[in-house]
Amino acid sequence: MQLLFFPSLKWLHTGTNQDIFDVDYFINQLDGFVKVVKELPAEIASKEPFRVDCSKRKGIFDYVENVLPSLLEHHYIAITPAMSQRRDRYPLHAKAAFCQGCYNALRLVGSLEKKASDLLQTIPKPFLSLHLRFEPDMVAYSQCDYPNLSSSSLKAIEAARGDRKPWTGEAARIWRNRGKCPLTPNETGIILKALSIPTNTNIYLAAGDGLMELEGLSSVYTNVVTKSGLIKGENFTKMHGNTKAALDYYVSINSNAYVATYFGNMDKMVAAMRALKGLDRTLFLKRKDYSVLFSQGLVGKELEDALWKVHRDDYVMGKGSALPDCFCEEKI
Repeated sequence: MQLLFFPSLKWLHTGTNQDIFDVDYFINQLDGFVKVVKELPAEIASKEPFRVDCSKRKGIFDYVENVLPSLLEHHYIAITPAMSQRRDRYPLHAKAAFCQGCYNALRLVGSLEKKASDLLQTIPKPFLSLHLRFEPDMVAYSQCDYPNLSSSSLKAIEAARGDRKPWTGEAARIWRNRGKCPLTPNETGIILKALSIPTNTNIYLAAGDGLMELEGLSSVYTNVVTKSGLIKGENFTKMHGNTKAALDYYVSINSNAYVATYFGNMDKMVAAMRALKGLDRTLFLKRKDYSVLFSQGLVGKELEDALWKVHRDDYVMGKGSALPDCFCEEKI
């Protein structure tokens, strides 16, 4: 049995995040797969871990070849995970532990799950959960330019930019056509209409605080609800950003359909959990295709037809975002 120490678990178990994930449940569910401890054993607690940066490696990464030698030599290491690891090299027990940790061992703490469940019950059914990312910090980070926004939105973006100046001229066009720019609510509405999603669809807006230009969507899709509108008083105002995001996560994995305008960490988690639950209406809107088609001068019906064609094969389970080996239900 392996002995692992997760600093992130200690971080989750203290401070503002102890009310999000059930850390003790996570540890208990991994019992028999891998041993997880909150505190380091005394014999190594005073040491600094040997750091292995896996994120900068090129090509397909292999933990057995690149990390195991350091672990055997130093006994206590800290790693930066690599996204291109070779899962085909994992032994069966490692795959089983990986799947257990990523799926069966994750749950919200009871009080937050109760609040999320209550929120889910208040949303008109059936409904589509839309993860819309168009907050000032998100736009500032993207370094994209949106000259046609309202003055208040432009001011909020400028305040969030810091030293991240937007691309201009030809560089801005190339950046946008590479799919680097978040979709505006108006652009999102255009794509949803192109996909023949009725404008009276019930939409739960999974979004962070400070979402801009929402009227670009809500003027077309009129049945849009938000958590701030459904959760009243101190029950909502006393929640911090991560607990609000946890509500969106819970609602999204239990929605009739899930549409994301981005492909961030939450979107990957939601798509994977929905795939595990057998929910087959999961879609990531294609920012790159939208930008390229729009830059080609397509508008109206011509643009809608083109958007339909680039999305029509993608409204599926989203297993590309899940871990395929986790669906085999192997036992050890």
